This record gives sequence, C-alpha cells and structure tokens, in this order.
Amino acid sequence: MPRLFRKIGIGFVALLFLTSGTCHFLLTGFFVAIMPPYLPWHHAAVYVSGAFELLGAFGLLVPATRRAAGIGLLILTILVTPANVHMWAHPELFPQIPESLLFWRLPAQAALLAVIWFSVIRPAPKSESG
Repeated sequence: MPRLFRKIGIGFVALLFLTSGTCHFLLTGFFVAIMPPYLPWHHAAVYVSGAFELLGAFGLLVPATRRAAGIGLLILTILVTPANVHMWAHPELFPQIPESLLFWRLPAQAALLAVIWFSVIRPAPKSESG
C-alpha cells in the first residue's frame, strides 16, 4: 500500500506544479503582485520560477530524474515562502482573497513540503523497492 501512496503523491505534486507553473505564464500579473517589494526582478523571478515548476513537474514523471526534480521542487517551494508570508501579512493588498485562505497557504505549503519529501525524495523502504 505505501507504494500506492507514493504514486498518488508523485501524481499530485506533478499536477500541482504543472498547473502552477503554467499559471505563472498565464497569470503573470497576479504572481508579480504577490511578491514582496523588497525582492528584485519581479517579472523575471515569476518567469524563472514558473519554468522551474514546469521542469520539476515533468522531471517527476521520469524515474531517472524524479529524485533530483523532487529536491529542486522542495527548494523552490521553500524559496517562494516570502510571497506567501507577504500575502498573509498584507491581506489588504489582496481583498479578492479571504484572509483565512491567505493564512492557510502557509500550513498548506508545509504539507506540500511533506508530500514532496515522503513521495519523491525519501528513499523507498526496502519492502517497496523490490
């Protein structure tokens, strides 16, 4: 059964980053708006992070690149934390999003990190690898 959970986790993470990475290019203005003002190169950062999200999503689908893609997505997820904190700290800048959702982005991000770790990065137990 753990193998099934790993597969579901990999599929979930790949789909999430495929969707999010695509949105970086389709909804660039939104992603630029959520970046804290102290970070440089907003547009470039949005495009680069979107490209890495897409690369990571596709990398998860190839067993040979899965672990490296997972590590990259874990790091990328940590690097986007300032945007989530900025949104939570300044809800007045995002009146279209309920404040409770702005808060829940942070625990959701922690949960995403756990899913990436346990589904993709953590070595499979010996009982699964055979």
